[in-house]
Amino acid sequence: MRSAKNSLIQRLLALVLLLSMQGLLAEETLRQAEVAKRGAQVMPFELEKTQHQFSKTETGGIQRVVVRDANDVAQIQLIRQHLQQLAEKFKVGDYSGPESIHGADMPGLATLKKAKADDIQIAYKPEPQGASITFTAQKPEWVAAIHTWFDAQLHDHGHDAMLMHHQHHMQP
Repeated sequence: MRSAKNSLIQRLLALVLLLSMQGLLAEETLRQAEVAKRGAQVMPFELEKTQHQFSKTETGGIQRVVVRDANDVAQIQLIRQHLQQLAEKFKVGDYSGPESIHGADMPGLATLKKAKADDIQIAYKPEPQGASITFTAQKPEWVAAIHTWFDAQLHDHGHDAMLMHHQHHMQP
């Protein structure tokens, strides 16, 4: 009798866990849909035709946006234009673009907004299939904020983003 009761309790706990996980997945999917909707208002390129790539480095990281179709010249131009504008804004501490997409409470963002111009070096680079922005910092607090911010973007962009390994990319 005790074994049957334990088995029933285990099944109920598994059911509660399963329902909780489904709720979390639904919330995550809803957040990603909201981010995509707000992103379409801020980013001139089409998310489904592009991919955000993030490479964490010892001194910060590289944020890259590339087209899924290498022949999509229009999207490449839109990516380059947008990332160049973003890099200029980031250099003066203006993270309003990502903030309007991901929210003011986006992890890492508050710390990045406190950085002075010489705390984080930001470099834009056009690439064959899009463009990249490299973030370079010397202090661990800034590097950690960049990594945290990258993780939040990876989560929020879902299947439109991926973590890349730095050794595959050359730093400018």
